[in-house]
Amino acid sequence: MLDHGQIQEFVERGFVVIPQAVSADLVSRASVQIDDLIAEHPPGEAVCGPHFYFPDSTAVPELLALMTQTGAWSLMESLTGEGSLEIPAQVQVALNIPPFSHRPGGHHIDGFPPEPDGRPGTFTMLAGVLMSDQLADDAGNLWVWPGTHTTHAEYFREHGPDAFFRAGGYPPIQLPEAEQIRGKAGDLVLAHYLLGHNIGGNTAAGTRRAAYFRMKCSGHDAHWREFLQDLWFDYPPVRTLLST
Repeated sequence: MLDHGQIQEFVERGFVVIPQAVSADLVSRASVQIDDLIAEHPPGEAVCGPHFYFPDSTAVPELLALMTQTGAWSLMESLTGEGSLEIPAQVQVALNIPPFSHRPGGHHIDGFPPEPDGRPGTFTMLAGVLMSDQLADDAGNLWVWPGTHTTHAEYFREHGPDAFFRAGGYPPIQLPEAEQIRGKAGDLVLAHYLLGHNIGGNTAAGTRRAAYFRMKCSGHDAHWREFLQDLWFDYPPVRTLLST
């Protein structure tokens, strides 16, 4: 379970980093599975910057275990409620290969272009496990704009949820100063779907590795319009906490 301070950080900033939520053994086993993905479809010697793999979660059990065989699941459901989350259908393995001297000009939110049924690809929470140490800035770190989960919800309340399509993943909100997430392999990042984020540069010596899971509460797809406007629609425990 997240403690009160961690929940408060998630509420205020839109994300929280939980140190060493995943054991070194599970990280090691999942890293071998990442090695296998790379060996099967190598990025090429000339590739620098972001490179992704999107395997079905059933095809990469050691990666899925980062969520299902650790305390990560209970940590997430301390925000969404016990038994609320669905097993993710897909895993994103995110590499950031140096040298990549990039600094993002702004943020985005996921889910555009829309799904085949026309619905935006919203979800409840992004869960990320750092698979390599990122102890300094510009080491392939994920960039986040703290508090923009709140600003995005305000934007969609003012302009309506269909403004998502017009924004194309880049709602025109005022941004605070960005932060780069630092941590060690095995650290868990939990971020609200509406938190603005982006890919950073990598001027470090090694390739950044992370495994991301787009977590959904059961029934989320049918209520995406409400979710975009109501920050805590998928988070009953948080809503209860804020009402007391």
